[in-house]
Amino acid sequence: MRRALAEARLAYEADEVPVGALVLDRSGTVIGTGHNDRERTADPTGHAEIVAMRQAAAALGTWRLSGCTLVVTLEPCTMCAGASVQARVDRIVYGAIDLKAGAVGSLWDVVRDRRLNHRPEVFAGVLADECAALLTEFFTHRRVG
Repeated sequence: MRRALAEARLAYEADEVPVGALVLDRSGTVIGTGHNDRERTADPTGHAEIVAMRQAAAALGTWRLSGCTLVVTLEPCTMCAGASVQARVDRIVYGAIDLKAGAVGSLWDVVRDRRLNHRPEVFAGVLADECAALLTEFFTHRRVG
């Protein structure tokens, strides 16, 4: 999670919403990293999770991220939760809960929907206070500035 927080800080420095993510392979090696880059790229799919999963898929040479772990500083939204299911990610580890758009247990629970063919294991609240503090700081400065 600390490595994901470092990615989130890169987003913060680029005036992007500070969310960072990484993908670990079966052995725990980082094979994909990402942070929000929607503003820079003008890409609505430029969420940290999507960026990291694309990089991981390229590293593995397949869209199937079976055996992989997605680590992200903020609970994934519906798009990112759905993408993690489609990519067959084995587990999702996230920090701060997102009560406004979270889709991994708070507002929605896309990844545990029994109607889907794949359901990743979820670990929530890892370094949650630190992850949330970075987001709070970002939005506080944005309102003041």
